[in-house]
Amino acid sequence: MGRITLGSLFDGIGVFPLAARRHGIVPLWASEIEKAPISITRRHFPDMEHLGDITKLDGGNIPAVHVLTFGSPCQNLSQIGNRTGLAGVKSSLFFHAIRIIKEMRDATDGLFPVITVWENVMGSLSSNDRLDYAAVLGAFTDADIPIPPSGGWANAGMVRGRGPDLAWRLLDAQYWARPRLARRQRIFVVADFGGRRAHQILFKPRPMLQVSPAGGKGGVPTSGHDRGPVIETGGRVPIVRPFQLFRMRGAANDRYHVQFRDSFGFATDPFPTLLAGTVYPFAFWYEDDPAGGCVRFPTELESERLMGLPDGWTRYGAEGEEISSGQRYRALGNSIALPCADYIMAGIKEVLDPDISQRSAHP
Repeated sequence: MGRITLGSLFDGIGVFPLAARRHGIVPLWASEIEKAPISITRRHFPDMEHLGDITKLDGGNIPAVHVLTFGSPCQNLSQIGNRTGLAGVKSSLFFHAIRIIKEMRDATDGLFPVITVWENVMGSLSSNDRLDYAAVLGAFTDADIPIPPSGGWANAGMVRGRGPDLAWRLLDAQYWARPRLARRQRIFVVADFGGRRAHQILFKPRPMLQVSPAGGKGGVPTSGHDRGPVIETGGRVPIVRPFQLFRMRGAANDRYHVQFRDSFGFATDPFPTLLAGTVYPFAFWYEDDPAGGCVRFPTELESERLMGLPDGWTRYGAEGEEISSGQRYRALGNSIALPCADYIMAGIKEVLDPDISQRSAHP
């Protein structure tokens, strides 16, 4: 059986390559410009080539791959961003990825890439009066895609025609692993240029891999231990809740004592989204000592766990240097949750394996 290969644009800290490797897909190259994420990724993938700035790449001159992933910058699409949409300086880089896909397919007579995956924030569904998402779908299909009669985009859907088979789905990371992860709602668009299998990749139920505990210095797996939600238990039962800062402020202003206490969170409250520029606090106490609790910020290790990443994934760079806390928080805030990427890579492996075994031409 031939190998399935992957290229990762806007790679960040290598979560798509990590998910690919966990499913037997070989990461060949990545494109990223920030130094700390590149160093982190080099440590974990020493054989993966780094191609640099996406704006300077020609898709016809880089190694062709079966799978091409890209989480283009979300700053102009996010609901907490400036909402300039795909016209924004950062988010407009999306079109460079589309250019590279077309260049690669032209150079390989339409063979590669076979599957592409785009990831972005939930706000991409609504930015620019919902026209930006129509532009995203149109860029993949090279066709005009109208906004649905309802006036908005559903959280899941398909586009099927003469172009690539297209499916999208909103995935919230908090529901995709145990213990529960941070709330992280992301749109994933799968484009299948080789068949009509996008729905199988994105909608088919399948077993999930366990979150890996690997990630010690130099990539050496850590010993098995309790990967509890946040704190090592030490035999005591910890209670961890997202701290509802806005709820507390409102209750304090109105002198609502019950609501003020409720600010320390319910068991059903999701952990807030990790952001590149902001770290949210949480409430922590032991079951036998509720009065001894505290409110504090998650550590870098806890943030990795809330993303489903291996312990210490962002701690060291390629030369064994320690990555600063600020750079780790920023990298994690810009990243994707591993279980969601795992699910998609599992689907890609399922649909591509039969094709790869019968095809003699490989990139």
